[in-house]
Amino acid sequence: MSTAHHHSDSLAHKLADSGLRATPQRELVYQTILARRDHPTADEVFARVKSEMPSISLATVYNCLETLIDCDLVRAVNFDRAPTRYCPNLHPHAHFHDKETGATHDVDLPDELLVALKKILPPGYKADAIDITFRGHAARDDN
Repeated sequence: MSTAHHHSDSLAHKLADSGLRATPQRELVYQTILARRDHPTADEVFARVKSEMPSISLATVYNCLETLIDCDLVRAVNFDRAPTRYCPNLHPHAHFHDKETGATHDVDLPDELLVALKKILPPGYKADAIDITFRGHAARDDN
């Protein structure tokens, strides 16, 4: 089974679980986010899908993105006052946000670190999610 077909089936299943259907717009927005995995903003997603579906509106893209978040197919990633970015990586991970270029990168977190972080919560509390963001810039060789 191709990866695109697998993702399409996953999309249809998750939407159906929420009482929704996989529309061409939702499928295109989801495939667009999966294609580059560069944490695009809604405006960037809109620009990418517009060439394939000229009739799509920015409002429809926003609605599709909200549906994908609600159905646990993508995560919203927020940095200070910057536009929301969308991440298809649903495995526990952190993000590195390059303040100079605006690029966002996934950072894998070792399982031991996740376990340790959950142990420092106040007594009687359990974390459903952990959001860690590193901010900085590309390391420079000062030689």
